[in-house]
Amino acid sequence: MVYEANARVRDPVYGCVGAISSLQQQVDVLRSQLAQAQAEVVHMKMHQFSSPNQHQPSYFPTPTASNSSPPSENVYQSSRLVSSHINIDQSLWSY
Repeated sequence: MVYEANARVRDPVYGCVGAISSLQQQVDVLRSQLAQAQAEVVHMKMHQFSSPNQHQPSYFPTPTASNSSPPSENVYQSSRLVSSHINIDQSLWSY
């Protein structure tokens, strides 16, 4: 009852029902984002294993003698390559 009273102070019309509705909407959005992320993971795994005879591109390059950049820079470049390859910036956070 105390929560409802405090909610009525913040929102005299809807009270805690407004807060519950807002939280339900957030849960729905998060569920759809999770489903989309899971679908992308499945798609990536299927793409990776669909043609085992073909050479798959390496997302994380191995250091060579000609590659003298520090390891932290390699990780940064690799993560940018992965995110650009799967379009994670556009598809996961487009809501």
